[in-house]
Amino acid sequence: MSATQDRLGTSGRTLRACRDEGRAALVGYLPVGHPDVETSVRAMTRLTGEEGRPGVDLVEIGMPYSDPVMDGVTIQRATTRALARGVRTRDVFRAVEAVAATGTPALVMIYWNLVEQYGVDAFCRDLSAAGGAGLITPDLTPDEAGPWLEGSDAHGLDRVFLVSPSSTDERLASTVDACRGWVYATSVMGVTGARAQTSTAGPELVARVRAHDPETMVGVGLGVSDGAQAAEVGGFADAVIVGSALVRTLLDAEDAGRPDDLTGLGAVVDDLAAGVRSGRTQPIG
Repeated sequence: MSATQDRLGTSGRTLRACRDEGRAALVGYLPVGHPDVETSVRAMTRLTGEEGRPGVDLVEIGMPYSDPVMDGVTIQRATTRALARGVRTRDVFRAVEAVAATGTPALVMIYWNLVEQYGVDAFCRDLSAAGGAGLITPDLTPDEAGPWLEGSDAHGLDRVFLVSPSSTDERLASTVDACRGWVYATSVMGVTGARAQTSTAGPELVARVRAHDPETMVGVGLGVSDGAQAAEVGGFADAVIVGSALVRTLLDAEDAGRPDDLTGLGAVVDDLAAGVRSGRTQPIG
């Protein structure tokens, strides 16, 4: 296996396959435990598509946290409810198993303190055993990630670090080099949340990553809310990451007294999946 293939990992190979099809991959985020663990797991498997309709290419499973420094209001509402209802770290592995069983790779987005509390090697072991592809670690930088680098190597897990428009060239380079799978480019400064317009900083940030390493897969998040925006972002990124727009459908269903109704979620997934397929038609690179 070449060094490039090794760095792609499970999730990176998925992005590469989508790029070879002439489109961006679609990454969908949902937190485990909202509105309850069982329904959240059903929602995550619904993200992967149904009845011949395509869904997301990767599922990003969020572990609720009491101090979510990156999460916007919509995701905070859902994760706060999940924590109040007793979601536990072990519930992540149940969600991972369910998603992996669909054939769609599952990555866990988690704040690092929760992994340390569980035990880094134990978490890596259990995530791998559940079929997980790896972790997205929003509050962990590569220079502070020694145990995670060791654990991910030992258990064959992808590690997705974040870069932002404010990242220096030196920081961006060290972060890209430490990733296995792909790089998560936050295209706006601040917290997550769907926006009426996507950030103009996204294309420039992706270009900076590719200038350092043209082979690196780059996913762009923070702001995409519909298929038209997904097509726009998919025109320059390898993956379009959507969270708040999906979470909002579950909040709306719960507020309407139908917490197990995934109709709204399915409609948004269908729109987003069509969006990434209507944008770029020629592979990048």
